Amino acid sequence: MKDKNQFKTLEILWNTIENRAYNSSPKDSYVAFLVSKGVKKCAKKLGEEAIETCIASVTKNKEEAIKESADLLFHMFVLWKALELDPEEIMAELKKRENISGHDEKLNRIK
Repeated sequence: MKDKNQFKTLEILWNTIENRAYNSSPKDSYVAFLVSKGVKKCAKKLGEEAIETCIASVTKNKEEAIKESADLLFHMFVLWKALELDPEEIMAELKKRENISGHDEKLNRIK
C-alpha cells in the first residue's frame, strides 16, 4: 500500500525553501541564489524544467520523468517564494475549484 503521507515531503521542501530564500547566502544556497536573481530568473528555470519534464514524458522515460517532475516541483516552489506567494493561497484556489469541471473552470476564466 502506498504511503498517503508522502505529500508531507512537499511541506518539508517548502519549509526548506522558505528558510533558505533569505536566511542563506546565495553562494551557499541554490534557493537563495535563484531568489536573489528575481522572479524572471526563477520563472525561466521553471519553464526549462517544465520542458524537460514534457520531453521525458513524451519519450515515456519514467525514470527521467520522475526526476524532472521533482525538479519542476522544486522550481515551482522557488518561484512562489520569489513572488511572495504562500502555498496556502494556491491550496485555497484549488479548494474553490473542487466541485467545478475543468472545462467549466477554463470557460469561466476566458469570459
